[in-house]
Amino acid sequence: MSQPADIKPDPIAAELDVDRLRADFPILHQEVHGCRLAYLDNAASAQRPQAVIEAISHYYTHDHANVHRGVHTLSHRATDAYEGAREKVRGFINASSQSEIVFTSGTTAAINLVAGSFGQDIHKGDEILISYMEHHSNIVPWQLLCERTGATLRVAPINRDGELLLDDMIDMITPATRLIAVAHVSNALGTVNPIEQIIEAAHLQDIPVLIDGAQAAPHASVDVQALGCDFYAFSGHKMCGPTGTGVLYGREELLDRMPPWQGGGEMILSVNFEESVYNRLPYKFEAGTPNIAGAIGLGAAIDYLQAVGMERIARYEASLLAYLTDQLATVDNIRLIGTAAHKAGVQSFVIDGIHPHDLGTVLDHQGVAIRTGHHCAMPVMEFFDIPGTARASIAFYNNRQDIDQLIKGLAVAAKMFA
Repeated sequence: MSQPADIKPDPIAAELDVDRLRADFPILHQEVHGCRLAYLDNAASAQRPQAVIEAISHYYTHDHANVHRGVHTLSHRATDAYEGAREKVRGFINASSQSEIVFTSGTTAAINLVAGSFGQDIHKGDEILISYMEHHSNIVPWQLLCERTGATLRVAPINRDGELLLDDMIDMITPATRLIAVAHVSNALGTVNPIEQIIEAAHLQDIPVLIDGAQAAPHASVDVQALGCDFYAFSGHKMCGPTGTGVLYGREELLDRMPPWQGGGEMILSVNFEESVYNRLPYKFEAGTPNIAGAIGLGAAIDYLQAVGMERIARYEASLLAYLTDQLATVDNIRLIGTAAHKAGVQSFVIDGIHPHDLGTVLDHQGVAIRTGHHCAMPVMEFFDIPGTARASIAFYNNRQDIDQLIKGLAVAAKMFA
């Protein structure tokens, strides 16, 4: 697809060959309300390349059977593909063993697994430390745990740029702290948190750290061994994979000590009415028939992302974010929410006199898809004293034309609400 003459070429986009990559995503090539689709809602869910769609279709067309224990050919094929996807995940985040890769239905389920299992060692008087910018999925499970146990949830502050006050967070670590859980990247603000320093400070006091990587894993290289984190959770649907898929990475030593989260098939070796013997890792945490097609699709998404190159993706998205930020700054009466020095491809904003939901509706009629509301981060909205924001979020298949279309749509909204 050629670019209109009024759009300046992006040399980093040329390096990535974004036009070629866009051709891999069938959903992008449609009109919405008679306008070209500009999909800028990637923090909510990314789109899927044809290779992922075909991998899922191939499984259901040729190889579907339940995994593990089956002696027939289809079960062997399904098992090989399913466990092959686990190995792809392991390599993608550089875990040391497949035993450290637990398939879940998403980041939410992964965090709840830790809260439900690791949390069995949490007691009255213990403390869980999180930050003010967390997604509800990294708040509510810990609230529920504290309600069950009498533990205390402590919250590290942020500043008006949407940056974590690191020194304050480290000062909040006490002998009662049992776990720190923090987002790698804020879904509402785009802030990239200094997780290396958080992990280092926590480990000086033998405190494990869980990282919510839902907004980081799709956009930059993640090396859990280099980070030294104890848990890392992320979702497949935000990284070009299927919905209902996710991963919990956990250090094998920790996972081995943790009790099962759910009971049923697959997670046991033997059962009688007196006792059950639990399966080895990671199957101890994977009760029931898994999302086989989803895992295979996630593996295909990882293949695709690695073929594009995570470093190239990160470099291009940084360039595109800079363009997005510069263009939004030209809009009258706009206020950017989340102006941290270190950001990923998320930009929230509000415009005086226009409710975010109204703004999103107007943009939809211009073919522009963004997210509006509190983004499952209501404490962040309360901090900035706003009901919600409009949020544009980018992926490597976006281009400057998408952003220019957003800016033109904002101009239409401004005229409507003038």
